[in-house]
Amino acid sequence: MDLPPVAQSPVLWTAAIGVFVVIVVQSVLYWRAAVRAAPEAGMSRAELVRALRTGAVTAIGPSLAVVFVAVGLLAVFGTPAVLTRIGLIGSAAFETAAAQTAADAAGIELGGAGYDDRAFALVLFTMSIGGAAWMVSTLVLTPLLRRADHRIRALNPVVMTIVPSAAMTAAFSYLGLAETLKSGVHLITFVVGALTMVLLQVAAARWRQRWLKEWSLGVAMAVALGAAAVAL
Repeated sequence: MDLPPVAQSPVLWTAAIGVFVVIVVQSVLYWRAAVRAAPEAGMSRAELVRALRTGAVTAIGPSLAVVFVAVGLLAVFGTPAVLTRIGLIGSAAFETAAAQTAADAAGIELGGAGYDDRAFALVLFTMSIGGAAWMVSTLVLTPLLRRADHRIRALNPVVMTIVPSAAMTAAFSYLGLAETLKSGVHLITFVVGALTMVLLQVAAARWRQRWLKEWSLGVAMAVALGAAAVAL
């Protein structure tokens, strides 16, 4: 079935461009704030640039994964919706699940029979409401967490140097280990990627090669994907 005409409407394109403009402005503001805060954190200009470069390099792998998924969803959601919902804000897994839930509730087939302008509006609205919940939660919880951070640092500053790292390690370990239960290929991919990352970090520390740290995530992902291809 052809994509509903409203999916490529000028209104949605305007909204998508507006989102891009906001993100560019936010990026500039964050960079300026980082430059101002760097001296207080004991970071030199070179270290700040290195951190920016590392973030840009490590974002390549995850971004490519999103691009591959987004291309497959263009025929269902249209370019503006994919750009705003999946390409910039949401998770591809969450967005597709939300869209399927909305389609099932309306008794239609996602991208199939009955998928008209009204169905598309319902699907996009459902995805947007789900994404908005995350933004509202962040807006409400961030000030509370900031106050908690100040209080904990006042009692024991060492705790707040450990908790963020532990939280990130736990979050990514949970997400990764959950994938290993799906099949042997998933397990092999996880193990190979983790071992590659550890070896690269050890090598970077031993031989003092900063570029290894910058490229470690991308290299680990590529090696893990290669291992998955071999294991299939």
